[in-house]
Amino acid sequence: MSDGRPAANLGKDLVGLEPLSGDQILTILDTAEPFKEISERQIKKVPVLRGQTIVNLFFEPSTRTRISFEFAEKRLSADTVNVSATGSSVEKGETLVDTARNLEAMRIDMVVMRHGAAGAAQFLGDRISSNVINAGDGQHEHPTQALLDLLTLRDEFGGLDDLRVCIVGDILHSRVARSNIWGLLRVGADVAVCGPQTLIPRGLEELGVKVFPHIETAIEWCEALYVLRLQLERMNAGFVPSLQEYNRVYGVTSERLDRSDDEIPILHPGPMNRGVEIDSDVADGPHSLILPQVTNGVAVRMAVLYLLSGGEPEKADAAKEGEA
Repeated sequence: MSDGRPAANLGKDLVGLEPLSGDQILTILDTAEPFKEISERQIKKVPVLRGQTIVNLFFEPSTRTRISFEFAEKRLSADTVNVSATGSSVEKGETLVDTARNLEAMRIDMVVMRHGAAGAAQFLGDRISSNVINAGDGQHEHPTQALLDLLTLRDEFGGLDDLRVCIVGDILHSRVARSNIWGLLRVGADVAVCGPQTLIPRGLEELGVKVFPHIETAIEWCEALYVLRLQLERMNAGFVPSLQEYNRVYGVTSERLDRSDDEIPILHPGPMNRGVEIDSDVADGPHSLILPQVTNGVAVRMAVLYLLSGGEPEKADAAKEGEA
């Protein structure tokens, strides 16, 4: 069971990128690099977390994030338990505090949690000594998604300092956008957002984030474009006139990208609404980084698990070989 000691200066838990420094974020990215190679091996496993038990506690449906964490945990040889809210005691009225106490009584080492309420991961982390990793909490943050995005951008450009990145789409409801904004700013990138005024949170300019009302201007400014879906499940009526109108005004199409003098890499966290925020020929095109994002997601999550378990960044290469 975790003794709650800080790991690699990250603290006990990873609940968001806002509290982290640029150096801490870059440490995670650097630690992820050696773990990439494990996924290319015939035997995709190292004994780094052998004997540790990790609970994946998902109060919201998830496919990509949950599977990515499962791959990361199993490739580090951890024992994993998956718990979803559907069919569990949560449906019968058990509170998050009750769940936390029961998990702690089972002598687990880490919890990866997704929850619909902002701050739920911090709430849980404050009440158990096991490490807690936020896999998305309400409209707050999704730190490992942003970390894999940063790793993908660094792979593409060789660095992140002064890189111009524009996030386009439903910024208001997106925890991915919040984590990416904090992460990009911390590592010295220039950040902009673009979308309907109804979907842009107030006060972003105070953080040093540019706001573009027109996607054509955003494409002209940026070096990389991060496309978000419309989170219709979190919206009431009135945010956009229609999906067709959104696509007409803000959709990322090859026609719009072709007007740029530069070839702009495209990122998307998924799931995609093809034909709404992004066209298929862009999502599947030669400048799409969407599949590299998925690949990097496993390596980043392996790095986070390794560091929070007490692994030392400078020994990640040895850990990759099963020697640390």
